[in-house]
Amino acid sequence: MRYVILLGLVTLCTIISTAQHQELQEKPKIWQSESKNLKDTLSILAAFKSGTINGHFRYFLSSTINKGELTDYIANAVGGGLRYETGSYHGFKVGVSGFYIFNAGSSDLSVKDPISGQSNRYEVGLFDITDPNVTTEINRLEEFFIKYEQSNLKITFGRQLLNTPFVNLQDGRMRPTAAEGLWIESKLNKHQFQLGYIYGIAPRSTSKWYSVQDAIGLYPVGIAQDGTKSQYYGNIKTKGIILANYQYKPSQKYSFNIWNFCLENILNTTLLQLDQNFTIENRKLYTGFQLAAQTKAGNGGNSDPVKTYKSDAKAVYTIGFRVGIKNEKWDHSLNFNYITSGGRYLMPREFGRDYFFTFMPRERNEGFGNVTAVVLKSNYQMAKETGILLSGGIFLMPDVKNYKLNKYSMPSYTQVNLDFRHRFSGHFNGFEGQILWVSKFSIGDTYGFSKNIINKVDMHLLNFVLNFRF
Repeated sequence: MRYVILLGLVTLCTIISTAQHQELQEKPKIWQSESKNLKDTLSILAAFKSGTINGHFRYFLSSTINKGELTDYIANAVGGGLRYETGSYHGFKVGVSGFYIFNAGSSDLSVKDPISGQSNRYEVGLFDITDPNVTTEINRLEEFFIKYEQSNLKITFGRQLLNTPFVNLQDGRMRPTAAEGLWIESKLNKHQFQLGYIYGIAPRSTSKWYSVQDAIGLYPVGIAQDGTKSQYYGNIKTKGIILANYQYKPSQKYSFNIWNFCLENILNTTLLQLDQNFTIENRKLYTGFQLAAQTKAGNGGNSDPVKTYKSDAKAVYTIGFRVGIKNEKWDHSLNFNYITSGGRYLMPREFGRDYFFTFMPRERNEGFGNVTAVVLKSNYQMAKETGILLSGGIFLMPDVKNYKLNKYSMPSYTQVNLDFRHRFSGHFNGFEGQILWVSKFSIGDTYGFSKNIINKVDMHLLNFVLNFRF
């Protein structure tokens, strides 16, 4: 019966049917009006009267089919929010936004699977993962900032939406991750600079704001390097995040990016990315290269090795490549990423998704070492407002019993995603639909333990998302 229901949903959605995940080099596009630039006003009152109000409503269906007798899940969530940003007064603007979420019919997401003893993974993220028993009338003040913008300088202070390789929207549930702090952007001809200090985080799938140190561990903590449950949640110390970026773009064909992410007293990660593209007749060939180095900072969060977040003494490196070709209709790419075996590559999942070229929605490679990933992506633009993305990947992970390199007991796996997206027009202008089907299959040894399977491999996931923005 469950397969019949899911097949019916897929068929219905295909007949009636933006995107959740943005590229990390893009600015946040959660709200429709963020890119509008109003003229300077002559008074504070005029600035408030000339402000812009926007709304966002979202319906989200998520359903997981696990292997055999392992528990299946379904959840329906609906929500909406408003955003207001004043006009400009001598370059200054003020903005505020909030969102609410209601349960529209879901499984009991607080009940653990009786066979594996594991909790729900995907559906609970539509609500508040810190309290699976509460799924109604969830609300959050999302943005509250003051912004100064003149010429090539932009300074934002307060609660805001960011989209960087390390702190990003990861907008794959009802609401994205938001950050609190100071963010500075500047452009000088072919050069761009970004610098920020972040001291607060409102992670995706939560309803509250947290200090950076209190946010780390709200998501599942995995296992420590000795095979016991990690104990860093509530036990680490950090003053926050310092994030810096320099980009040099001499032409439309070349781009050089260097990022540095410093999580004070815990870890430091430096990312170098090179992108280039060439036009061959009516096609564009593009390539990309990534190199990242991660080292421990301070005591890794806690001087007690049992309670620390980052314990590896050696540096961990990641290296990635991509090559692709595209035209007006098609975009094909081959993507590769490797994480070295000197330790685990760590990045708090509460902050955002992976930046790797091989990233595929609904799974991550954070928390692992000695990982080889190869992903093929093929995007077909059927029409101006309709596209289909088919992607498939092979992910060779460390053995699930290799606790030093496998934080989340994830076996090697293959993953296939089918992602259909449509932006409506005419009478339904403002609506955007997405259908995402994910299948993951184990190609590594799970040693017969269901906890290494449920919500991880040998499973299918359906997401149907409908957005309306005005």
